[in-house]
Parts: sequence; structure tokens; C-alpha cells
Amino acid sequence: MSENIYIKGYAVYLRLERALSDNTVDAYLHDVKLLFSFLESEFPEITLSQVTQEHLRRFLEFIEETGLAAYSQSRVVSGIKSFFNYLMLEKIIETDPSLLLESPRLGKKLPDVMDENEILKLIQSVDLSEPMGQRNRAVFEILYGCGLRVSELVNLKISDLHLRQGIIAVTGKGNKQRFIPVGDEAQKHLQLYLQTSRIHIPLKKEAENIVFVNRRGGKMSRQMIFLLVKKQAEKAGIRKKVSPHTFRHSFATHLIRHGADLRAVQEMLGHVSISTTEIYTHLNDTDLKQTILRYHPLNAKKNQV
Repeated sequence: MSENIYIKGYAVYLRLERALSDNTVDAYLHDVKLLFSFLESEFPEITLSQVTQEHLRRFLEFIEETGLAAYSQSRVVSGIKSFFNYLMLEKIIETDPSLLLESPRLGKKLPDVMDENEILKLIQSVDLSEPMGQRNRAVFEILYGCGLRVSELVNLKISDLHLRQGIIAVTGKGNKQRFIPVGDEAQKHLQLYLQTSRIHIPLKKEAENIVFVNRRGGKMSRQMIFLLVKKQAEKAGIRKKVSPHTFRHSFATHLIRHGADLRAVQEMLGHVSISTTEIYTHLNDTDLKQTILRYHPLNAKKNQV
């Protein structure tokens, strides 16, 4: 599918006919390029006229599983609808597959988490004898051990690692840097990856300072991490919907469950507002409620009737 000709035409349409600001145009073009990338990855032979609502629904599932916020997902839907409206106006397609596409609800939703046994099961299911096994183990250890966003993980640099001090420097949203402690297990597998696996990969120049690289020596993409997590979860027999962001949610939930200070968790997650971090206390409240319903003597007797 040749994307450039359609994207250039769409950019002109947005700027001239809809008179949108440069920032809005850039955001819409980014979303359309993301759609093209997804279609080329998942449906390499497809043409624009063959795209259906089901293809778009699968795309929205993908961006949701990458951890994109509901507001950002809603913007993506708006951009995709605008793009297919443009294709209809230009008579490039005959039917609009985005007509019935729905934006996500913007209400506050409790994030999915794995329990500690599930996390352990997934991480330990990595086959270290495989060529990229040690890298994959280190990826999972750092995702869970440090609570990183997937974008922070793929952009982590060798110069960000201060393993003698047991910390890593992470550059998050707004280009703000924070320091996160690295546990013994995560540090052990990260060093094993660096010393026994990464050193044998011929690195591309732009990836020389990047921690996690692919087998061709380039920087791993967000999509690659998502697929890696999905594949490993299936291998481990975990039936929940698991994405890289699930590790971040689990990291925060498990810390609070074991008594970590909310402000410390806020700092490690890189949240500007503590109200964002407080959602994990609600998750813990849900756990407590389920425990009471299941194990309290009066409820237990009721369940046996």
C-alpha cells in the first residue's frame, strides 16, 4: 500500500480546506501513519479500498493495548474518521469503513494488572537458550522491576544505567528525568544481557547507546515490545489481556499492596499529580473487597448455602 501519495493529499486537505493548526495536522498525520504501519504489519497485501471496520477495530485494540490513554485513543479515532472522509471526498474509496467506529469511553477505568504469581510465571517462561532470550528476560525484568512506560523502555540508554549505584535514569513525559532503583533480580538479568548477548550484536550507529536492540542492531520499536509481551503471555498460559503497560500497572499495585508510600510510587512512575497514582489505591481497595467477600466467615457461610 503506497501511503505517501495519500498522506500528502490529506495534509493539503487539512491545511487548506479545514484550516487546521499545524499541531493538529501533525497529530492527524501521525495517527494515519500509525494506521498504515499497523496494516502493513498485520495485513501486508491489503489496499485502502479493502479496509473494513473490522480492520480498524483491530487497529484500535492494538493502540489500546499499547497503553495509550482514552483521550489519546479518542483523538486517533477522530483522525482516522477524518482521513476516510477525505478519501470519500476524493472518490479514492467507495465506502467509509470508519462510519460506525466508536471512540472509547472517557470515564476513569481501573487498569488491568497481573498478580504476583502471573508475573513470575510469565518472566520465568522465557527460554534463555534462544538467541534473544536473555534480552527478552531483561526487558520483562525492567518493565516490572522499574514500572517503565514502553516509550521509556525503548529509549533507555547505556549512559542512563548507573548499576553500581543500583539506579537507572529515565526520561519521561515532558522530557523530565527521574531516577528509579533497580532490584537485584532485574539488575542481574540486565547485566547478563549486556555482557553475554548485546555485545555480540553488530550495532547500527544510531543504536550504539541504546540498551534494548533488535537482532539487526537497531532500536526496538514500541510495537515490537507489545508483540513480545503478547507472545510471552500466551506461552505462559496467561489468559488476561496483557500489554507492556500491564507490567507498569502491576508494579505500582504490588508496591502499594505491600505498604509502599504513595508519594514514592508517584515519583517512580513519573506522575505529575498524585491523583493519577491514587488509582492504584482503588485497585488495592478492590482486592480487599474481594478478599472480604471470599473469606469472611459470614460471606463464606452464605456461599456454602
